[in-house]
Amino acid sequence: MRHGDETGRRRVLKMGLAGAAALLAAPALTTPALAARPKRGARRLSFHHLHTGENLRVDYWVEGDYVPGALGELNHLLRDFRSHKEIAIDPKLFDLLYALRGKLDTASPFQIISGYRSPATNAMLHRTTSGVATHSLHMDGMAIDISLADRGTAAVYRAARSLKAGGVGYYPKSGFVHVDTGRVRYW
Repeated sequence: MRHGDETGRRRVLKMGLAGAAALLAAPALTTPALAARPKRGARRLSFHHLHTGENLRVDYWVEGDYVPGALGELNHLLRDFRSHKEIAIDPKLFDLLYALRGKLDTASPFQIISGYRSPATNAMLHRTTSGVATHSLHMDGMAIDISLADRGTAAVYRAARSLKAGGVGYYPKSGFVHVDTGRVRYW
């Protein structure tokens, strides 16, 4: 986990409770690609948020358990950058990204285009941008739009589809892939 100033530590402690609540509400993983994850050790993810310039490298799961403080940091990073609202992100989304990182054999940070979207932000995007669902899983903390600097968009899309772990959308003109923890579907 990264180290920050005292204000950052307080934020992490507060957001840790939201992350813990999400864990209690999250159903068990049944997707074979995700269920085969190692039971010991640590799972680390790295991110660069393209809109805020923030970077995060965090061990979100250690020795069989999610780390509430790390989930809090991830909730903050994936907040709606327009409204600054945060919610608890589905921890299965991080497992999906971890599996995707392994499938692509990369340690490059995921570049975040969009994480959580508040209802107001989603409604605005739905009106002004094609391809934005009326009730996007971004609004439920179950989706992320990403790219990787060292892998092409098509390769990320193919790898995400091969996991069969949720929805995968391909946006080659915009240069990103959407992944979510909803039902398996592709577009």
